[in-house]
Amino acid sequence: MKARRTAEVLIAALCAGACLALTPGANAAIKHGAPTRSAHAELARGKYLVTFGSCTDCHTPGSFFGKPDMSRFLGGSDVGFAIPGMGVFVGPNLTPDVKTGLGSWTEQQIVAAMTTGKVPDGRTLAPVMPWHAYANLTKSDALAIAAYLKSLPPVSHQVGGPYGPNQTPKEAVMVVVPPDVYSNLPKPGGSAPPAAAAPPAASGK
Repeated sequence: MKARRTAEVLIAALCAGACLALTPGANAAIKHGAPTRSAHAELARGKYLVTFGSCTDCHTPGSFFGKPDMSRFLGGSDVGFAIPGMGVFVGPNLTPDVKTGLGSWTEQQIVAAMTTGKVPDGRTLAPVMPWHAYANLTKSDALAIAAYLKSLPPVSHQVGGPYGPNQTPKEAVMVVVPPDVYSNLPKPGGSAPPAAAAPPAASGK
């Protein structure tokens, strides 16, 4: 009886293995490596850090206008930051698109860019990217962010720039200006700065 039970268990195991081998999704999971519990935890941590760090503000189009385009989440901004003497810099595409995003970058290269400001082609990121702050990330947190970015759906979107000081950007630009300059700029709606009150007319008496 015991031998028969053992045989039944072996047959069941073999059948299960055969079914697994015939399942395309299972084969893909085996081939590419299904995410383990620890991998899921790392991606969840990366998502939390990206959300908490408000990466979407500078890297998702529409965010600075109050209407982020979530179909292009982290696919590159539509607003540039002006840095006096340097030019205008637009938040790039952080999705794993090969041509316009981080698809050809390794996780280690993403971590290096975040924490040292150095990108694979040798350039240093513009000061608007706060890598000095991100340099304080733990290695595990930085890797979790990189893993999460690599897991995103690729978005094909090439941002403009970087623009030199004498170039004209195609995007809206965020600029820091002195208060007196701001006061004389046209206000939303096109209203002009208030005119100075006219002096009272002189009396003929």
